[in-house]
Amino acid sequence: MTTARDTGSFDYIIIGAGSAGCVLANRLTASGRHRVLLLEAGGRDNHFWIHVPLGYGKLFADAKVNWLYATEPEPDLDNRRIIQPRGKVLGGSSSINGLLYVRGQSADYDHWRQLGNTGWGFDDVLPYFRKAEDQERGADDYHGEGGPLSVSDVSEPHPLCEAFIAAAQQAGFPRNNDFNGATQEGVGYYQLTTRKGRRWSTARGYLKPALNRSNLKVVTDALATRIVFDGRRATAVEYRQNGALHRARANAEVILSGGAFNSPQLLQLSGVGPAELLRRHGIDVVADMAGVGADLQDHYQVRMQYRCTEPITMNDVINSWRHRMGEGLRYFVSRKGLLTIGAGYAGAFLRTRPELATPDVQIHFLIFSADTAGAALHPFPGFMMSVCQLRPDSRGFVHIKSADPSAAPAIQPRYLSDRLDCDTTVAGIKLLRGIMERPAIRRYIDTELVPGADCVSDADMLAYARATGTTVYHPTSTCRMGADAKAVVDTRLRVHGFEGLRVIDASIMPALVSGNTNAAAVMIGEKGADMILEDARAGTLAGAA
Repeated sequence: MTTARDTGSFDYIIIGAGSAGCVLANRLTASGRHRVLLLEAGGRDNHFWIHVPLGYGKLFADAKVNWLYATEPEPDLDNRRIIQPRGKVLGGSSSINGLLYVRGQSADYDHWRQLGNTGWGFDDVLPYFRKAEDQERGADDYHGEGGPLSVSDVSEPHPLCEAFIAAAQQAGFPRNNDFNGATQEGVGYYQLTTRKGRRWSTARGYLKPALNRSNLKVVTDALATRIVFDGRRATAVEYRQNGALHRARANAEVILSGGAFNSPQLLQLSGVGPAELLRRHGIDVVADMAGVGADLQDHYQVRMQYRCTEPITMNDVINSWRHRMGEGLRYFVSRKGLLTIGAGYAGAFLRTRPELATPDVQIHFLIFSADTAGAALHPFPGFMMSVCQLRPDSRGFVHIKSADPSAAPAIQPRYLSDRLDCDTTVAGIKLLRGIMERPAIRRYIDTELVPGADCVSDADMLAYARATGTTVYHPTSTCRMGADAKAVVDTRLRVHGFEGLRVIDASIMPALVSGNTNAAAVMIGEKGADMILEDARAGTLAGAA
């Protein structure tokens, strides 16, 4: 057995420098009183395309910054494997995501509270959203100014986006200039985590200002292999770097911030998880916890694509070297233009049935078209939209497939395995088609490319959704917060039954929020940091009450 090299002791060891991990590294070291080790399996965030917003499309298949995960064959999606990009770089998925800043609905967090998670209602978490935010429009009751996370408007409007917004209004939906304000419902432009045309990841906003602190050590290219326990207390973390095994000791706490795939994976590799699964892979069981890796939830989207009647789409720019060079020059001179857009330019949050209390579907509108994510754009003018159900009932899991920490886990979201999810997806396609028939946008439509004129019945639409849909890249809830038998952490994000061990990332969400999960993960990092510092001041180790 390989002996691990001792790399010293720290008060806190954070595993994962992603959306929540970078927040924690900044907040826990700010006073200078606590020594923190931040471990990141990936490298530095110096990849050119990380920092150009539209560059997210270049990162879908780049192993330098992406874990390149995929699901197991999905039985309700014609046994297709669905890509699962996850950031493997400082900033984690906040360095490779589509940049949309959408917190979700206030009802999402009030639902968390109604599930028994005291302190996690919307009024409880709003101060942390505001604390994190540096809102371009300034502060108000819902937004903060001066925080580490820059949130900005799109650099300029676009005629196709204006037409889509007008068409939705013609269909009876309200204009909404702030999806993160008093109400989410309506149609408008998205805001992005950018500043002056550049991506503003948590590595840029939170970690970079803290890098020169003497009490923070950041180790990149460091794959955590297991958490070391003394009984039920987490005492150290082992990690592999450049072929060598290292061990760092934790005086106070070990904090998992690896996200919805890697946090449950590491717990399972460390002997915390479903006992039968662990024994199958020869791992000694520290705690039989069936909820570790369970309850995986994700947003599933179905795309609709259109051939445009005018050459005003991104396809027309990218497929012309002259226009492409001009757009690049414009970006470098003014930080405006097509290179500043994210994974949604305009969008909407709508109700598929009038009796619903809040929106149940989200629409992303984009001014380009392509066969798949990251693929070459079509050689003709085109645009596309996608619809996704906001609160799916389908549940899946994340399970290790071996005791090898470098082996990808089995990821099985079970998309469209619930009837309500199927019905809502079909209703969303119908709703979107209804908007596309309105005069404001109809003038720009030459042909509905997909699903196309032959897709007419509900059965046709569901078959299309099963055959072509994909993830919106929002996995959550695999280390779910709660007090029931399958919950993994308590309301202070301490792993049930353990001392000195917390999970602070999107995996703790009791239920998926109605939006793009990066904003919520940052909030969880902010709130989690406050809890840790409160316990430190009180002299309390992390341990479930």
